[in-house]
Amino acid sequence: MRALAARHGIRPTKQRGQNFVVDANTVRRIVRAADLSPGEGVLEVGSGLGSLTLALLGDGHPVTAVEIDRRLAGSLPATVGERAPAYADQLTVVEADALRLTALPGAAPTALVANLPYNVAVPVLLHLMATFPSLQRVLVMVQLEVADRLAAAPGSKVYGAPSVKAGWYADVRRRGVIGRTVFWPTPNVDSGLVAMRRREPPSTTATRQQVFAVVDAAFGQRRKMLRSALATVAGSTAAAEAALVAAGVAPSTRGERLTVDDFARVASCLPHGS
Repeated sequence: MRALAARHGIRPTKQRGQNFVVDANTVRRIVRAADLSPGEGVLEVGSGLGSLTLALLGDGHPVTAVEIDRRLAGSLPATVGERAPAYADQLTVVEADALRLTALPGAAPTALVANLPYNVAVPVLLHLMATFPSLQRVLVMVQLEVADRLAAAPGSKVYGAPSVKAGWYADVRRRGVIGRTVFWPTPNVDSGLVAMRRREPPSTTATRQQVFAVVDAAFGQRRKMLRSALATVAGSTAAAEAALVAAGVAPSTRGERLTVDDFARVASCLPHGS
C-alpha cells in the first residue's frame, strides 16, 4: 500500500482523516464480520488506497466506492485492474463527498462496509442511513470511542445523541476492536467495528427531524433535568414538563436514561409536534 501510494504521489492528510488499512488480515476480518449475502453488492465510503475494496471484490461482492479525494478515486480502478483484474468490471467509483451524496449509479445499495474517516464518521453514517433506506446491513470501522458511543445503551456514561440517532435506524452492536498498528499512518487511538441491522423506526406522530431536535436538546445540556433541557424546543419549561408527563417520562429524568422510543414519544407530545 505504501509503494502504491508513492507511485501515485499520494500522502494521507489529517484534514480528511485519512488512515489507510495496510494489513490484509484486517480487511479480510472486516469482510467476514459484515455477514454479507453471496454476491451482494456493497457501498464503500472512503475507499482510500483500495485494501478493503480488493477484499470485498475478492469475496465476490460488486463494490460502489465513494471517495472524495480525486487522486485516490482516480487511482482505484488502476489498482484493481493490476491487483485483481478478474474483478475490474465489478467496481464502480464515485468521486463525491459522502455527506452530500443523494444518489448512486446502479441498483440501490443494501450493505455498507467501510473504514470511515475519523473526523466525519458519525455524520456520514447517519446521512447514509437517512438517504438510502435500502441499506439493510452496515459494518463500519470507526474510532473506538465513537464505536462505544454508537453502540451504548441508555444509562451508560457514553450514551448520547449518536447512540439514539443510530438506534432510530437500526439495532447497533460492537463487533470488536482493531489495533492502531494496522493503519498507515498509525493513529493515536484504536478503532472499533460497529454492526448495524436496519429496523423500523419507532412509531410516532413526530417526524425524524422533530425527534432528533429533542435528542439534541436533551444531550446539549445533559446535566440538566429534561424539563429544563427541553424548554427551548418545547417553548417553555411548563410545556416541556407537560409533554414529558403525557409521554410517561418523569420531568426530573435526564436524557441519558431515555431510549429512542422514549424520545419519539416525547417528541409526539410536544406542542405542534416540535
